[in-house]
Amino acid sequence: MHIGLIGGIGPAATVVYYQRLTDAMRALNAPLDLTIVNTEASTLLENNLAGNRAAQAEIYAVLIERLKAAGADCAAITSLGGHFCFGETVALSALPLISAVNPLDAFFVAQGFETVGLLGTGVVMRTQLYGQLEQTKAVAPQDIDGVGTAYTDMALAGRCTDAQRAFFIEEGRKLVDAGAQAVVLAGTDLNLAFDGRDVGYEVIDALDIHVDVLVALATGRATLSDHSVGGSA
Repeated sequence: MHIGLIGGIGPAATVVYYQRLTDAMRALNAPLDLTIVNTEASTLLENNLAGNRAAQAEIYAVLIERLKAAGADCAAITSLGGHFCFGETVALSALPLISAVNPLDAFFVAQGFETVGLLGTGVVMRTQLYGQLEQTKAVAPQDIDGVGTAYTDMALAGRCTDAQRAFFIEEGRKLVDAGAQAVVLAGTDLNLAFDGRDVGYEVIDALDIHVDVLVALATGRATLSDHSVGGSA
């Protein structure tokens, strides 16, 4: 299956999606049919902060048309923060959309996690992953705005300073102290901060769960009816 990705949200997130998809497919000795289009991270951030879901969905819709013209069978947004207008995008999308949020609740349950901590954009943390955690309790940092601002600053820069890294790791530790059994990197660019480090507590990278779904589709081990929402393909 030809996978289409909406990238640029920000550059580091696009790179890590590409790296992990290609690594997984190579490990399976399977070819990867992939097209990536680029959206403007700063525009998305403005729309996210202003709650302009319809405006961002229209931008996505144009990009998804481009992916369809390139032969893609489905599309995915390479950012949990970028999912803030997912429902509006589904209504306009020319392709089935593969959500990064939908698989998370079932994954947490399968891992035996009753409570998880969230790090990501302000909207992701405040809405507890857009209200889609039905079987899992989520806790957010006390300073949601501070963590959200630090995250978007890092994402737009495409790099993480030592001070930012220490800040995010400590905020994760506070979530564990507040009862979280694991800390979820609910922002793709948090890979820049954690980068596979042993930080002394359980870390779940939401990106990996999304990539697993995309790999299953790309290799034919899953079908669009299992994972997609909307679209006309």
